Amino acid sequence: MSHELTLQLLDTHAGGDVSRIVIGGIDPLPGTTVREQMEYLENDADGLRKLLLNEPYGIPEMSVDLIVPAADPRAQMGYIIMEVMGYPVYSGSNTICTATALLETGLIPKREGIQRFTLESPAGLVQIEARVENGVVEAITCGGLPSYIDTHRATIHVPEVGDVTYSIAYSGGFYALVDAEALGFSLKREEERALAECAHRIVEAIQARSGFSHYTLGDVGPLPFLHFMGPVEQIADDFYRSRSATYVHPGVICRSTTGTGTSARLALMHYEGAIKPGDKLETISLRETGFIGEVVEVREAGGGHQVVENTITGKSYVLARSEIVVNCDDPMVDCGGVHHILSSRHQS
Repeated sequence: MSHELTLQLLDTHAGGDVSRIVIGGIDPLPGTTVREQMEYLENDADGLRKLLLNEPYGIPEMSVDLIVPAADPRAQMGYIIMEVMGYPVYSGSNTICTATALLETGLIPKREGIQRFTLESPAGLVQIEARVENGVVEAITCGGLPSYIDTHRATIHVPEVGDVTYSIAYSGGFYALVDAEALGFSLKREEERALAECAHRIVEAIQARSGFSHYTLGDVGPLPFLHFMGPVEQIADDFYRSRSATYVHPGVICRSTTGTGTSARLALMHYEGAIKPGDKLETISLRETGFIGEVVEVREAGGGHQVVENTITGKSYVLARSEIVVNCDDPMVDCGGVHHILSSRHQS
């Protein structure tokens, strides 16, 4: 090769879900907001997502977060989320990982104690609270997207599964929420493949029945997520715990319970009168990791929806700092959708 095309990465995980943070190697993207920059990637440079989530560089179970300059002057930095299903406008686990990566790389200077800053996601501004102890980012609390129930306890017949009762929540994407025990699951790690197969059938059936429209965003595409709910255990007057598992269509059971999955649970529990502002829910994954969601307040919006404002708290760990060499001569590498945004293409 006459020159190398490279990407600078920081691999992290929160709750077991790996987020690959792209911190260098990409040209500035067109767009006056982070949302417009995301749409440019989606429509004109989807090769970056495919490159880092497919062989030989990655696997579909990972996520990718591209750090970009914030367009809103109130934010310190921006980020774009990429997953196997496409471009979610928000993700709790990816936000926790991105905030940690920004602190660990010094892109946002790290300070001891409680540190607050603002990021710009494709969904808008996100408030971050970082707890730093002895130079270590011990916890990130991020604002979850306003969440609400679109459909409560509908029933659908699913081939090879039977009749399934589900609710639909919006929490950054539309989620089908189903009772794990009613489907024969105890939410243990050895059930992961069976959970994915079951969720795939349910999501396909719901997608074939109907789409869902957000009260301000409108049509945001086919149903992408399903969340298996375990029994809820009350730990204290204002603290609850539940085993959970989130599925991303097609085919992926997340290693964590996910931030948006936890926000969806908060919306459903509030809708059913099981939780109130100030209460917290810890969701526990197949790998025994957890996120803590808190109901901050509830308001009406969108023609009568009870919208739950919430936060998600978790911890991210750094896995690796690396520079990926993008070899366009490699027959396993498709540079067609990414070559034009790689900064290193200008180097000789």
